[in-house]
Amino acid sequence: MATEIKELPKRPDWLKVRIPTGPRYLELKTMMREKELHTVCEEARCPNIGECWGHGTATFMILGDVCTRACRYCAVTSGRPATLDLTEPKRVAETVRSMGLQHAVVTSVDRDDLPDGGASLFAATIRKIHQLNPDCAVEVLTPDFQGKLEAIRIVLRAQPEIFNHNIETVRRVFPSVRPGRSRFDTSLEVLRMARELNPNGLTKSGLMVGLGETYEELVQTMRDLRSVDVDILTIGQYLQPTGKHVVIDRYYHPDEFARLREDGFALGFSHVESGPLVRSSYHAHEQTEMLRARRHAS
Repeated sequence: MATEIKELPKRPDWLKVRIPTGPRYLELKTMMREKELHTVCEEARCPNIGECWGHGTATFMILGDVCTRACRYCAVTSGRPATLDLTEPKRVAETVRSMGLQHAVVTSVDRDDLPDGGASLFAATIRKIHQLNPDCAVEVLTPDFQGKLEAIRIVLRAQPEIFNHNIETVRRVFPSVRPGRSRFDTSLEVLRMARELNPNGLTKSGLMVGLGETYEELVQTMRDLRSVDVDILTIGQYLQPTGKHVVIDRYYHPDEFARLREDGFALGFSHVESGPLVRSSYHAHEQTEMLRARRHAS
């Protein structure tokens, strides 16, 4: 019996983006190569790279460009990582200064081969950015560190302005797209611990849609995130990087993203960024300034 092949849905017009060009984009691309840095913008093939780089913002990916996990939606290379580069924090901080950033986002691959999952290098990067860029806010988008409290404590002691960890998808779908060591409840626990360790800090998480979840499951996941007091939520469309990755189930209409945004605010999130091309660090600077203003006024 022949295997049934699912026909891929046609990409709608609202998901079409221009090929990144322009002098600012090329300048930043050259700068990243000169500093031997990696960005999740490139590694994860982010559709917003042209817009964000054109505005002089980028998400730095530390701890190398090889991940110890193999999530089925992710374009980052998986395998055995190289030796830790202890000079990376300084190079990132210098690039932040060269770019004149007021908000820097730092993320990483999973490094299950390291005892602390790379938390110490996260902390060193945060401190070095703050040292060389006193007016720059730092947002970290961390892996789950296998749920280790001490690793999260190490990161938060460096005082990032935002602690971000993406839940990625709903509980039912989670095991099929994040096989191996990743766990839905571990991700929730990471966010809970971050809130507990830094009650006055900002916590953030992100969801992808189009992986086979139902709308009701998305709302329940938002409830789960609010149960651990997450402040900021991002929701964006999953886009299949290659034919080897998990097949997209469907494209959500912009009206559905608007509804998800409304539901998120109704559940108590301080800010919800929801749209087809939204990614975790999309408009991160604007989110932070908005929340700072709200908290200052309260």
